[in-house]
Parts: sequence; C-alpha cells; structure tokens
Amino acid sequence: MTVTTVRDDGVAAPWRTPEFTERLRAVAEERYHDRHPFNIRMHQGELTPAELRRWIANRFHYQRHIPVKDALIVAKLDQPALRRAWLRRIQDHDGTADGEGGIERWLRLGEAVGLDRPTLWDATRVLPGVRLAVEGYVNFCRLRPALDAVAASLTELSAPSLMRTRIAAFERHYPWIEAEGLAYFRARIGQGGRDSEEALALVHAWARTREQQERAVAALAFKCEVLWALLDAVDRGGGS
Repeated sequence: MTVTTVRDDGVAAPWRTPEFTERLRAVAEERYHDRHPFNIRMHQGELTPAELRRWIANRFHYQRHIPVKDALIVAKLDQPALRRAWLRRIQDHDGTADGEGGIERWLRLGEAVGLDRPTLWDATRVLPGVRLAVEGYVNFCRLRPALDAVAASLTELSAPSLMRTRIAAFERHYPWIEAEGLAYFRARIGQGGRDSEEALALVHAWARTREQQERAVAALAFKCEVLWALLDAVDRGGGS
C-alpha cells in the first residue's frame, strides 16, 4: 500500500518519479482500449469483413484529427526545441509530401479492405458517437494546459504492444487483407515507443506538484475513455 506523504503545510507531497511513472503506466495498462470487447474480438479473428470496414472507416476520423490535436499542442509550447520535436508527430501523420505519412497508410489500409478514399474522407458517414469522442479529445487539447494535453498522449505507452498483437492477428485471421495494408501498424511500433518516451520525459519535467501529477494521471485516463468510447460506438454501429 502506498503511503501518502503530507508536507507541513498540509499539502500532499509529490510522488517520487518511479511511483509517478508506475501510476501513469498502470492507467495505460488497465484502461487502454486493447481490453475493449471489440478489440478482443478483432484479435481473436471474430470480426466479419463488414465489421472491420466499419472500424477502419470510423477510426479514420480519429486518425485524420491526430495532426490537428498535435498542432494545438505545438501552439502551447514556448521553446523552439520543444516545438520542433512535437512537429515531427505532425509530419509522421501528414507526411512531408503527398503519398507519405500515417494518414496515407491508413487510407491504404482502407483500400486493402475494399473502401475507397472518398468514402473514408466523407465525414458524414462517421458514427455520431465516434464524432463526439474525437471532438472531445481535440477540444481537450485545445482548452487544457500543455501538461494535460501531453499527458493524454501517453496512451502511446501501450501502443507498440497493441500494434504487434494486431499485426499477428491480421496475418493469421484476415489473410484476405493484403500485407501492404498493415503498413500503418508496422510504422507505429517504433513511432509509438519513441513518442511515449519523449512525452513521459516532458510530463516528468512539468508535473512538479502532486496536483499537477494527479492532473496528468487524470488526463491519461480521459484519453483512455475517449478511445474506449470510440470503440463502443463502432461496436454498436451496425451496418457496413
């Protein structure tokens, strides 16, 4: 059991770095969407082609907004080195030229399952619950301080493991999807590990008080809820 240290002024003392890190990792491990029933069914090979297409099409609405939320975070950073580092995330998703980046790779995943690009870009087809979840996350990054927005990105702590599981599951259970379509998942293994370590270092540097640390943990929990709500909507969505 963790013992809470209280300072002479009655304010709870900050967690030491190892405990703070463990609390953040515990949120990512216990509340990440890899535990969602839809993801479990996906990785067990139980989804129909229509269900996979529904997930890919709706998840694209989230993917296309990742550079938007990252641009909002960049605008909060007051040091050129920090902005340069975070700008790389935008480039990872938007690419540096047409035909590059994570969004392009997700479009190719859609094509690999039979979805054309106009369908994926058509936001009117997005499920209301997915739209609400994505807007909630973007607005969180717009309105909250940099610490909270960066801490929310720490779902990346669990992303590399999920990507490895997903690649293996797709290769085993969904061989009708061309291997090139899995390029997004392969790229995110390395990117997710790098991004999470960089974000974790920033959170450690910025969260100096217990209140700030608790805000960081709460922000990460919120992001987990966003991803969970997105899958709830897809799972209940029906249709193709």
